Amino acid sequence: MDSSAIYLDTYVLQQDMRIRLPKAIISNLDAIKGVSLFDVFYDSNKREIILRLHEQKKDEEDNK
Repeated sequence: MDSSAIYLDTYVLQQDMRIRLPKAIISNLDAIKGVSLFDVFYDSNKREIILRLHEQKKDEEDNK
């Protein structure tokens, strides 16, 4: 794991395939429930799922 990674908690994969996010993620990333988008990446070598707050590009903002 990356040295800058911080362990937050362990969560169960729900029956409907959801994973609850720790409240620390919402507050530390300034994410807004029901609004913020996350980009999802999978690292097959490390068997890791990576979530990144989606950065809206200028052309995406213009299409709203």
